[in-house]
Amino acid sequence: MKLLYTSKTRLFLMSLLFSLAAPGLATATPFPEPGDPIAGAKVWADTCSRCHNARNPSDLRDDQWISTAFHMRMRAGLTGQQTRDVLTFMQDSNVPINIKPMVFEGNSVAPVVAQSSLSGVDVYNQTCIACHGANGKGTVPGAPDLTDAKGVLSQTDEVLLEHIKFGFKSPGSAMAMPPKGGNKNLTDADINAVIQYMQEQFN
Repeated sequence: MKLLYTSKTRLFLMSLLFSLAAPGLATATPFPEPGDPIAGAKVWADTCSRCHNARNPSDLRDDQWISTAFHMRMRAGLTGQQTRDVLTFMQDSNVPINIKPMVFEGNSVAPVVAQSSLSGVDVYNQTCIACHGANGKGTVPGAPDLTDAKGVLSQTDEVLLEHIKFGFKSPGSAMAMPPKGGNKNLTDADINAVIQYMQEQFN
């Protein structure tokens, strides 16, 4: 028996297939899956920065960075994971976080302060070194020279905590530092520890 597929039949079959696939679409993981922004900063420093000055992340929306990153993957010879890491690094730089977590203490409100389990050198080597380098002079375009006596480390601890915690774009820099350097697990105590370490190490 020969089946005749009319346009109505095709439309019905397409609708049926979509309805069967829809539940899976609702629970699908985001594309692409988020990478590691710290690893992405290192890939940027080691690979991308050889040809590029960092573009301002706000030049493109997050979804536009996806096509840009995967286009450059082929040209730079990056793996898929490296590409996702660089993409996450760029996207984390794109939208600064401006909401300060608060807790209620009686009738007053105070910032959340957690205890640090890391030393300042641990925090620096795990998070900051990718962009600022082992010598503090910076490995990516726009990263400030931490050894400059009149540079960023000459600011108060309060200002440094604010800039590191919530992200900051230095004047003249093409790229903003992501909040917490891209490491969302850092506590205020971790940041204070790395500030003290940088001041002792580079000033």
